[in-house]
Amino acid sequence: MARRSRSERSNTANLASCTPSPFIARKLPFFDPLDEEQITKLEAQVDWILENVGIAFRDDPEAIALWTKSGAEVDGDIVRAPADWIRALCAKAPSEFTQIARNPDRSVKIGGKNQVFAPIYGAPFVRDLKGGRRYGDMDSFTKLVKLTQMLPALHHTGLVIVEPCDVPVSKRHLDMVYTHMRFTDKPHLGAITEMSRAQDSVDMAEILHGKEVMDTNCVIMGNVNTNSPLLVDKVVTQAIRVYCGRGQGIIVVPFILSGAMGPVSTAASVTQAMAEAMICCAYAQLVKEGAPFILGNFLSSMSLKSGAPTFGMPEPVLSNYAIGQMARRVGLPLRCGGSLTASKIEDAQAAYESADSMHSTILAGANYVLHAAGWMEGGLCTGFEKLVMDADRLGSYQKLLGGLEVDDNSLARDAYEEVDAGGHFLGSSHTMRNYKTAFYEPALSDSENVESWEEKGSTDMRTRAYERWNTLLNQYEPPPIDEATDEALQAFIAKRKEELPDAWY
Repeated sequence: MARRSRSERSNTANLASCTPSPFIARKLPFFDPLDEEQITKLEAQVDWILENVGIAFRDDPEAIALWTKSGAEVDGDIVRAPADWIRALCAKAPSEFTQIARNPDRSVKIGGKNQVFAPIYGAPFVRDLKGGRRYGDMDSFTKLVKLTQMLPALHHTGLVIVEPCDVPVSKRHLDMVYTHMRFTDKPHLGAITEMSRAQDSVDMAEILHGKEVMDTNCVIMGNVNTNSPLLVDKVVTQAIRVYCGRGQGIIVVPFILSGAMGPVSTAASVTQAMAEAMICCAYAQLVKEGAPFILGNFLSSMSLKSGAPTFGMPEPVLSNYAIGQMARRVGLPLRCGGSLTASKIEDAQAAYESADSMHSTILAGANYVLHAAGWMEGGLCTGFEKLVMDADRLGSYQKLLGGLEVDDNSLARDAYEEVDAGGHFLGSSHTMRNYKTAFYEPALSDSENVESWEEKGSTDMRTRAYERWNTLLNQYEPPPIDEATDEALQAFIAKRKEELPDAWY
């Protein structure tokens, strides 16, 4: 029998040490590859779109009325406005804010040099090694929420980790929001697909956190996409009014496939995304000055042969860098990137596409990263194994972003006093003091010799990931919640479900 390996020992420890996970306060500088001339040209293009092309605000007369009252040029549903005015309105949104979590130790700071990781959002399908690919259901959704609570590298639980397709569309938002509130104590998002669902989310947040806390803090956010190209529909504007009107946060993300919803040009698509997001930020500030706003960008290239989106390619990588520089100049927190792949399983394609996509996300300085873990199949599928594999990598990014420590302990002068020339540092006092935290040790990678690997069954990464998420679920314990608050939430849900007809659209 081979001795118990170092990786086996460390993996067991990792499974049991799921400590509260705050946001990342990065120490590494941002990667800003564009020079001043390039940035100036891009910003001029943004201004040209805002002033000359315009953005349509469709199917929401209330939004049009507010733009008209505020002095914008409104032609039908097309809104044009001086770029300086739009930028001045954007400057009223906070460049950094805190989203309060149910557990104060898990509250996150968004903006500035802070980075927050959240899981995949919106996939209708789910996959795991033994169960295969299938429609998402409430059981899978709940398991994924619990896993997100257990994974320290995920700071935020998002919302629609997978669509629970066994619950009517008209009611599933209630179950999803409650599941996050009950089974995690990390911050999360609320529903946005219809105005009343957004309102339900905000009302539930007020029950959970209390009116006084909510009056002065961001406790919930909505994440919504524009209808690129150049269209903001009522889903966006109504979500802004519900969330921002209550002083809560909103993330607005133009979803652009270059060549389809934007020109077949990364530079043009980036400027279009900036214009669409900035005018939504301006609208949010007209609704309520100072409301938290995150500028989003989800830009991907596509196969011009098939029309399928592609991920981890040079063009979206460059878009992350460009949007990072531009968002910081506007002074708005940024959402972009993620561990994105078009692959159907956790294979080499998934690994390199996700790595390239996420690495550029990190370097670009994205403050809030949705889709940081679990994304497969171009966003159509959530992978259980992919979730824990990505989270393992996120832990390494967190260590990387901490930068190089240079202090008395890291310089280790006392170790040199103990170790003679030609000796080793394994038993030195410095090593003993620091061995638990000196290096990042992934929970899933196998770095042992081939004999140890064979002794443990010659497992691949997918198999180890399957075992890990099942072990994590077995170890899961729900965070405590005030009994009266929980009862109030359940009563609200029961009342709303009685009022709402079952609808599957």
